[in-house]
Amino acid sequence: MTSLSQIALAPLGAAYGAIVRARLALYRRGHLRVMRVGGPVLSVGNLTAGGTGKTPLVEWLAREIAKREGLRVCILTRGYGRADVRRRVVVSDGARVLADAREAGDEPLLLAERLLAEGVAVVCDADRAAAARFALAELHSEVFILDDGFQHLRVERDLNIVALDATDPWGGGRLLPAGLLREPIRELSRADCVIVTRAELSKDLEGLCADASRLSGGRPVFTARTRMIGARLLARAEQSEGVITESGQMLTETKETLPLAQLPRAVAAFCGVGNPRAFFLNLKGEGFELKRARSFADHRRYTRQDVMEIEVGARSVGAQALLTTAKDAVKLRALRFALPCYAVEIELRIDEEEELLEFARKAIADFDKRRL
Repeated sequence: MTSLSQIALAPLGAAYGAIVRARLALYRRGHLRVMRVGGPVLSVGNLTAGGTGKTPLVEWLAREIAKREGLRVCILTRGYGRADVRRRVVVSDGARVLADAREAGDEPLLLAERLLAEGVAVVCDADRAAAARFALAELHSEVFILDDGFQHLRVERDLNIVALDATDPWGGGRLLPAGLLREPIRELSRADCVIVTRAELSKDLEGLCADASRLSGGRPVFTARTRMIGARLLARAEQSEGVITESGQMLTETKETLPLAQLPRAVAAFCGVGNPRAFFLNLKGEGFELKRARSFADHRRYTRQDVMEIEVGARSVGAQALLTTAKDAVKLRALRFALPCYAVEIELRIDEEEELLEFARKAIADFDKRRL
């Protein structure tokens, strides 16, 4: 964003900031009610709009709690980009995937599919307190992970995790819409701990961690790294080993994850994520010759026309294949590609994973002690 644009948008940023501060004050003074939901709540959120690597962090936390602690985990999410945000959608009950990308949104569906083996439920609802009560009664959930929960003050949480994207941690230092900040940086002090994501792309990781510690009031700061581990070919339904969801959608990606070294080097990449720059930088870091890179709005619902334009552009620069994200892939299953199109798989590594898990365990244990 240019400085002229920022100046022009400054009055809107000031108005937005006044609204944010007033809302925070109402919660702090008790005029707006904070609700307990009957189970421990672990919140994962951020200070800025756009992608901070939050979804892989939610996935990692849910998997580890379910596997290591043997607890029934439910992810509570608003479900951005879904067809009807007013409707509650049980994306997964922990045993089955029950919705498609249009009903659930891309990130909830991706989480539901990836965490099915661990029995993790995923529920979309704008009223996450009501969704938690539903999950307690109907799904017998024991632990809740509040996705994108830092600004969702209505639900009381037992652990408040804030993700900072190493490529743009402070959102330009300005509130929306002049910058990317959802609320003032000083509100980082509400966090119980901070996780710097995409640490591998930081130019000064030590300095960033020191700033995060200072601005959060000395809270623990962890670091997470994203690594591309392979890719899956998007295939026709009859060529895959997909399954049918209850909504009738075929899951069409092939199950086999190919090493990145087996993919063509000359590629075109596209995505509709919050931080497309990080995706493209990681591809270049893996040695791909990025002939063309196209970004769409976050949560893009792709059309046949989009695919045709992507392929025409890729062919015009000599790309031999298309690369996209796993999040985008869940919305491309009904479309067909003439060029090979691969969904890149990533792995999140927490540098201090045992320490972070201990935070989560303590939060769950403290909730159980208060209930006794």
